[in-house]
Amino acid sequence: MGQRQLVTLLRVLVQKPAIFVLDEATASIDPFTEWQIQQALNLILAEATSILIAHRLSTVKAADRIIVIEKGKIIEEGDHDGLLLKGGHYATLYNTYFRHQSLAYVEQARELVEGD
Repeated sequence: MGQRQLVTLLRVLVQKPAIFVLDEATASIDPFTEWQIQQALNLILAEATSILIAHRLSTVKAADRIIVIEKGKIIEEGDHDGLLLKGGHYATLYNTYFRHQSLAYVEQARELVEGD
């Protein structure tokens, strides 16, 4: 997230909106920075309705309600735990995403160890 985006986000947050829409707001930052921003937003927007549009599943994991859309149609709806229990499309995406993330971290760790 660039400096201009952060300033824009802060300007909106100062206004304390009743409804807050974020469309891929943290897509271009690393997962740790995304987590930090998400923690801050959770506190700031606790009393607001927030609509998050995201491909990165870690962004929506804590949402009260997740809507999975494919080809313009709602195919699943629920909270994170409920959608995982259903074992549908969201669960498949989630498991694939985090398996990939785990493999990426293992590869990075291996490169660090082998590089020494």
